[in-house]
Amino acid sequence: MNLEFLFYPRSVAVIGASHVPGKIGNAIMKSVARQFNGKIYAVNVKGGEIEINGQRFKVYRSILEIPDEVDVAVIAIPAKFVPDVIDECGQKGVKGAIVISAGFKEAGRADLEEELVKRARKWGIRIVGPNCLGVTNLENGFDCNFNPPERQARPKFGGIAFMSQSGAFGAAILDWAAKHNVGMSKFISLGNMADLDESDFMSYLKDDPKTKVITAYLEGVKDGRKFFKIARETTKAKPVIILKAGRTEAGAKAAASHTGSLAGSYAIYEAAFEQTGVLSAKSMRQLFNYAKALAMQKPAKGDRIAIVTNGGGAGVMMSDGLLEKGLKLAQLSDETNEKFAKAIEEGKLPHHMSYKNPIDVIGDAPSKRYELAMRYALEDPNVDVLVVIALFQSPALDEGIVDVMEKVQEYGKPIVFVAPGGEYPEKMARRIEEKGVPVFETVEDGVDAVYALVKYGKYLSEV
Repeated sequence: MNLEFLFYPRSVAVIGASHVPGKIGNAIMKSVARQFNGKIYAVNVKGGEIEINGQRFKVYRSILEIPDEVDVAVIAIPAKFVPDVIDECGQKGVKGAIVISAGFKEAGRADLEEELVKRARKWGIRIVGPNCLGVTNLENGFDCNFNPPERQARPKFGGIAFMSQSGAFGAAILDWAAKHNVGMSKFISLGNMADLDESDFMSYLKDDPKTKVITAYLEGVKDGRKFFKIARETTKAKPVIILKAGRTEAGAKAAASHTGSLAGSYAIYEAAFEQTGVLSAKSMRQLFNYAKALAMQKPAKGDRIAIVTNGGGAGVMMSDGLLEKGLKLAQLSDETNEKFAKAIEEGKLPHHMSYKNPIDVIGDAPSKRYELAMRYALEDPNVDVLVVIALFQSPALDEGIVDVMEKVQEYGKPIVFVAPGGEYPEKMARRIEEKGVPVFETVEDGVDAVYALVKYGKYLSEV
């Protein structure tokens, strides 16, 4: 499905544009005008002129007054006027309409939503929403999200796409991703999915070269058969991670009143996800743990994990977490054990360290000791994934670890790094991530990351 025009429009009309601060039409104009390089047109029945971000815009009374072509209309006017405005958009030759306006199916006006779709179909216009936050393309700055950046930050450009049936949750995810330095490609607020649904966007993102991992918050899918077919095709090309809300009976009822969504039985969704290779996340944090790992590392070829740590306790916690997830601690080969024994004998590694996996390089380990232990582990054919735990609070662990992490990727095996703590570990984490290795704040986050790499790798080996 080619939806390029929605993410890479040459021209955009904001219908309901306003000069009044705090009005949605004013906030959308500010968002669109912030970084987007295409043509922007303001439309409001009142006409006149408005100033946005230091730029002056003529206000057209109707989209039909705009002298040039318009690719996309962003609509933020009372719901009852939207169908007629869609007719005007059709006459203008608009390809897509992003309907921010609420007051449709979710407010008991299914008839108004049906009329909106009927008019759009007549003209061949594709609809995002209604009752949504719009779309954001982090690559080209096209952003019709009305939340101001001082309240909801935009993440940097990266490989994770996110679609959300909840606008508020979507906004929180964007803010969270920006805070945690997670790069995103595209954000889609699905709203009521009157026309374009989660499967349509999944199909588009499957072929989007800028997206490495597809993530979503869903309360329900619109068409189960369509979702199943497209999800199965998509997961063969790239990972799909879904946080499904409405897992309980009470949650399902809340979803119905929120976006008019039929949540359905959670067990059915879980079975569908398992069969189609979709990774099911149980929390916002887990969603991004999975996504970050899969965006930055190759899927694992097996489930045997080696751990290298400078803290014994953290190694034990990681072992527990991995085994509880059904993963295995790698049994290091005799050859690897001999390498460790020889290095200890030659004084390259300390006598009191343990190399039984978890490999404990102990608290006074500098980066050179880490490197040796990591290389031995990665060279072992019994190891599919390496977990590195670094307690940066130790003064012995020098900044050379950053370059070491870049070098050890030459083995081609997935690596997950865990750096618990505060400000200094976080600073080092950002530097390590610049070298291509994902870093996680807690052992539990690291367990999630390893699980995603193994689970998706196993799925790919079976399809």
